[in-house]
Amino acid sequence: MSWFAGPGRMMRPGLTRPGLSLTVAAVLSLASALACAADPADAEAGRALFLKGTTPACVICHTLADAGSTGTIGPNLDELKPDANRVAQAVRNGIGVMPAFEALSDEQVQALAKYVSGAVR
Repeated sequence: MSWFAGPGRMMRPGLTRPGLSLTVAAVLSLASALACAADPADAEAGRALFLKGTTPACVICHTLADAGSTGTIGPNLDELKPDANRVAQAVRNGIGVMPAFEALSDEQVQALAKYVSGAVR
């Protein structure tokens, strides 16, 4: 069956318009964003790490509107929109000129990753 009704086509049962798949994507995106922001304490811990909890501080190199940072050495995170896994991997292993932040605990890396990925959505 086709997704769209039209000459010689049938509407897929349960669908009332072709744009429904976009609605499902929007719901999934919202659910993902809510999951990242579910714990305000985690978000605040991640924001604190981004602002001043690392050496060098993330704000020195990266632009992130939520943090009020305008760094130009690293990528603009508002434009890159990395997911939490990508942020965690970069923080743990370093990438390009960005060093690995080996002194951060797994919990700190996850808090930072959730903060950044939630702030850019």
